[in-house]
Amino acid sequence: MPQKITLKNPEELLQHLKTWAKSLGFQQLEVTDTELGHYQDHFTDWLNQDYHGEMGYMHKHGSMRYQPDELVPDTLRIISVRMDYYPPDCEAAEAILDNPELGYISRYALGRDYHKLMRKRLQKLASKIASEIGDFGYRVFVDSAPVLEKPLAEKAGLGWIGKHTNLINSKAGSWFFLGEIYTDLPLPISNNTPESHCGNCQKCIEVCPTQAIIAPYRLDARRCISYLTIELDGAIPVEFRSAMGNRIYGCDDCQLCCPWNRFSVPSTEKDFLARHPLDAPGLLELFDWSEQTFLKNTEGSAIRRIGYQRWQRNIAIALGNAPYSAEIISALENKLSESTPVVAEHIEWALRQLNS
Repeated sequence: MPQKITLKNPEELLQHLKTWAKSLGFQQLEVTDTELGHYQDHFTDWLNQDYHGEMGYMHKHGSMRYQPDELVPDTLRIISVRMDYYPPDCEAAEAILDNPELGYISRYALGRDYHKLMRKRLQKLASKIASEIGDFGYRVFVDSAPVLEKPLAEKAGLGWIGKHTNLINSKAGSWFFLGEIYTDLPLPISNNTPESHCGNCQKCIEVCPTQAIIAPYRLDARRCISYLTIELDGAIPVEFRSAMGNRIYGCDDCQLCCPWNRFSVPSTEKDFLARHPLDAPGLLELFDWSEQTFLKNTEGSAIRRIGYQRWQRNIAIALGNAPYSAEIISALENKLSESTPVVAEHIEWALRQLNS
């Protein structure tokens, strides 16, 4: 019978943790402590500048984001993991962006929603730990609570926060998800926080369609297409609509141009495979979906969270940015009478664009 692993040798337990994590589909696991004072001022200043827009939940939980032991009492360590997500079978992103008749969906949302998948895997990891050492205190998070995921991951050593504010790993680029286990286990700290390797590169800042990266390491979410198409409820400001092009759910431009993504590796997770035709969908086909069709075709997808009205709103803008065609005009006009006031306003904008 194999000998049980104990906490008498935390370093040994950490090595087992890394092995178990890889067997569960995570590409990397590292550990850090709860001290986030270095990131607190940056985060609070970002909030005070209102760069979070309508994401009121950023304010809601006060200091819990940068004081993990307030969120989960007795937390000593954060286990931070990453999981590659870029789907290997999807159409080339640049080809979609260059075709105004197609809709661009952020690559992370082409497959199954990652939240449940990663949460289940982290729970399995926690259960494995418990089976070896006995009960311990923990809580699992995947973009689901007031957690500063990227600062924790950077501090643990999974990568550095780039000028676009995404995490970059020198061996894997930035196409990966993050998850955490807050725990009371006194695990060894990784102590391998990398320095930034962005150097003088400004590509992400220069390529952003709406100039949302207002300075290195500083993002104004109110200008970001991911925020506008996913988080923002109501009307999208007119000043950003033309720049959105055919991006109907999220935006990957700052990652697509990043030199470090030449080291990225496509995901091997079957659940992250692109659901066709979402990797290269025709805008008119998507715009023709009823709400029932939308709910059916986005079942289990992160896309469903924005709801049918935002979906229609986003597609209307993309159609307004497409070249003039009688078919597009007809599709927009046919939807106008049955749309909500917010969607109708975007349809009317699109019609003005096409007829100008």
